[in-house]
Amino acid sequence: MKHELGKGRHTARIEYSAGGVVFRRTPQGPQIAFLLDPFHKWTFAKGHIERGESVRAAAVREVKEEMGIRTLRVVAPLGRIDWWFTERRGTAHSPRGVRIRKFAYYFLMEAPSHTRLIAQKSELIKAVRWVPVSSALQFSSYKDGRPILERALDHVRNLVQNK
Repeated sequence: MKHELGKGRHTARIEYSAGGVVFRRTPQGPQIAFLLDPFHKWTFAKGHIERGESVRAAAVREVKEEMGIRTLRVVAPLGRIDWWFTERRGTAHSPRGVRIRKFAYYFLMEAPSHTRLIAQKSELIKAVRWVPVSSALQFSSYKDGRPILERALDHVRNLVQNK
């Protein structure tokens, strides 16, 4: 989903995305799923919300597509982050050079303990991997996503302790 602001060369776009912080329970403890994005940064799956699609449905679809996960259970909303950037390479959603304000909504999702990750190479995802909860904050590359990850980790710790 996107909206145009302004006219001509001062055009800016607002885009809406949704994604998820995925965890699984293992005998060694809970793990968080990360993907290596086209900018060589470790982050979480997210993508554009399609017309008529709910934020939650978009989040689940994007995580399944980008990480190759078949089964997910949405546990809780984690909030939203937003940022400005200039489109560098041009995409189907935004031509090169356009100024964009992106809003990304995240959910905590649980995958079955045996889940294997498969990177969606067509979206330029370089790799996917499971990381122990104890290392997740150090592993995450984007500082603006830190509050989302901290909320996710709090939920995961509470779920694991209360089981």
